[in-house]
Amino acid sequence: MDVTAKSSANYSDADITIITDEYTLEPTRETVNSLAARLNKTERSIIAKLSALGVYQKAERVTKRGEPVVMKAELVEKVQNAIGRELPSLNKMTKVDLQFMIEALVG
Repeated sequence: MDVTAKSSANYSDADITIITDEYTLEPTRETVNSLAARLNKTERSIIAKLSALGVYQKAERVTKRGEPVVMKAELVEKVQNAIGRELPSLNKMTKVDLQFMIEALVG
């Protein structure tokens, strides 16, 4: 039973159509903000409705420089795969040193 994805006291069928159409065209936080302002709803409410409809796409985490976040464990795994051997002490290296090592090994 999909109760939350249907029209309710908070969202009419027209509102739901507007939300899904606009968000699927441009799935960004700016779209959510503009929909919230236009429909006089909170941003959280719009996101909750999009989630209930199965349309919402979580924003990818990025670093301060705009690069995707890479976990240290992933870097350790890359080094071990490049060397072809498991090295437990790699976990003690800093993330920056691991990145330098990958550049040196892979090129």
